[in-house]
Formats: sequence, C-alpha cells, structure tokens
Amino acid sequence: MKNKTIGFIVNPIAGMGGSVGLKGTDGDAYYKALERGAKPVAPHRALEFLEAVNHEGFRIVVAAGVMGEEIVARSRHRDKLYMVLGERKTSTSREDTIRIAREMRRLVDIIVFVGGDGTARDIHEAVDMEIPVLGVPSGVKMYSSVFAVNPVAAARILEEFLEDKAIIVEREVMDIDEEAFRRDEFSIKLHGYLLVPVVEGLIQSSKSIYSGVDEELSKEAIAEYIIESMEKDTPYILGPGTTVKAICRKLGLNCTLLGFDVLLNKELIIRDAWERDLLDVITKHNRVKVVLTPIGGQGFLLGRGNQQLSPRVLRLIDKKDLIVVATTNKIRSVPYLLVDTGDPEIDVKFSGYIRVLVDYNRFIVVKVVAQR
Repeated sequence: MKNKTIGFIVNPIAGMGGSVGLKGTDGDAYYKALERGAKPVAPHRALEFLEAVNHEGFRIVVAAGVMGEEIVARSRHRDKLYMVLGERKTSTSREDTIRIAREMRRLVDIIVFVGGDGTARDIHEAVDMEIPVLGVPSGVKMYSSVFAVNPVAAARILEEFLEDKAIIVEREVMDIDEEAFRRDEFSIKLHGYLLVPVVEGLIQSSKSIYSGVDEELSKEAIAEYIIESMEKDTPYILGPGTTVKAICRKLGLNCTLLGFDVLLNKELIIRDAWERDLLDVITKHNRVKVVLTPIGGQGFLLGRGNQQLSPRVLRLIDKKDLIVVATTNKIRSVPYLLVDTGDPEIDVKFSGYIRVLVDYNRFIVVKVVAQR
C-alpha cells in the first residue's frame, strides 16, 4: 500500500463568533468578534486533530502560514510536511481557501479542512466531488454532514481512509444565511455535495427539522411543565430553538429564537446573551438553570450552535441544573446525544445519562457521549 498525500487547510477565524454570541464570523462579524475579545478556536482544534492521528503512512501538503503550515510545524507530524501552497499572510479570506484547495486537489488523495459550514462551501466550490474531503469541526454552525463529530473522531476516520477501510459517500454541504440568522431568521440551503470518508458513529449527520401538529403540541406541553416548575429567584438560561423558546411564547416574552436569553421570575432580563453576560449572571446569582434542546438529526447537545455556553461558563454549571428538552420524534432519531465543547474535562463532566423532557412531566433517559 503506497503512502497517501493529505491536503490540510485551516480557516484560522472559524468558530471565533460562537462564545461572543455572533453566530458566525462571515463578513464584518469577525471584527465584531475581535472587539468582544474572541479568541481563535481553529488552531487548537487543528492541532488536536493532528496530534490524535496514529499513522505514519502519509505526507502532508499544507496551506501556508496560519492556514495550516504553522500548526503542522508544531505537531508530531512535522516531519511529514511535503509541500506548502500559497502565501504566508496574517489576514486570510475565503478566496485564499478556494485558490489553495483548487491547487491542492491535483496533488493529494484527500483534503482535510478545519472550519465550519462556510469553509465547507468554499471547499465545495473549489473541488466539487473530484477527491474525498473531511471536515474537522471548528465553526459556530455546522449543519453539513461532511464533518467528523470532533477532532479526535476525524483522526480515526483519516486512519481508516489511509488503510483503505473507509467507505466514500456523497454528503451534503449545508449553510445558513448568517445575516438572517443574526436577525433571528433561520434560512438554510443545500449548496451541493462532497465525497466524504465515512466511519459509522464518527461522522455527523445533517440537521433535521421536525414539524407537524403533534410536534407543536409536545413543545407547548414541555413549555407548560417548565414554566410551572420554575424556581423563584433562580435565573433560567434558555438556549436556541423552537422547542425551548416555546417557553417565551407562553410567557409573552420577546426572546430570540436562535440565541440565548435569560429569565428571572418569569421575566426577560437579558436578550441574546453571550459568554460575558452568562458569566455575570452566574457570578451574581451563584446558581442558574439551563434549558437546552439537541440539534435534530445530529444529536449535539453542547458544542454546536450554542458556544455561548463556553467551557468557562459550563465549568460553573452543575450537570443537575441542565434541563434537556426535545420532542419524542427528535430524541428517537438519534442513538445518543453528543458533546464537543473543545474542553475534554467539560465533555466528560456532561457525559453519562441524562433525563430528557419530551412532554408534560414525561421524561426519557438518554446517554450523552463525548467521543474521544
């Protein structure tokens, strides 16, 4: 078996908007994220992936500078660096990703990229379905089914690909309109397909949306039960999604649909909260309750679309104060729930079994998994 060549591209700003509540880094959001003190996420995720690859039979073609070269140079696989493409820049753009991926596709057996849905769209524009591609998740929103469930899972998939054991499947590239998302409008579009090596249990699915009369009745019943159970003088942090925000509708509150809101004594005290807001609330009140729903079809509970609950925030929240809600159809569509916060200790903290409220005073016990 001849050694394979891996193309490696990192979007250095992917994921920076998550903890600061910007729901992405497209356009001017990157500069707003910097103003709010956001720190790079992708380099850490990229290095975690490389360090987890336990295989010697490959060489690496990498994008220059912050787009991959610097990460490879710090990794255990620095000796496998074969070729560097592009210019070393301090500021990069999607055009850089597209240009490098187009050049890379003729030189490698697979492209591994670190980023989110926007990066997946750029890779799709550059290579279409000419060669296999694998995404290492680092974005705020990752609705595409081209990503591994976490960086370590991506390493396992790559190892299987290098051994010719992974099946290659057409997987969807999905993305939302970030500007509409920030206006609390959910608009998602299929942009095409990529060839992806798939290992069961290690690659995520596309987001699924559940609708219908029974679904809406269940959301209403869940909201009613939460409202009746609310503790006096305890803040409730409400996560994104229609299942959770049915609570606001029943209380007549103007909450966000796709962000985080904080309620106290059934009144809205913070709308569209981000990491700093949540830390302030926890510091002031010592204890909070957090209401979350997993992403339909994917099963992610933490680490996808709710990065305002950063490891810093989650470190201060007791697992017993996490209230998970989902309709029966949503929860039964996945074998278990997933956490991928970027902090292994936090992932372990919220792993294990958890009760999920699926109707009025009706719970299902579900396993939460951190795959490392």
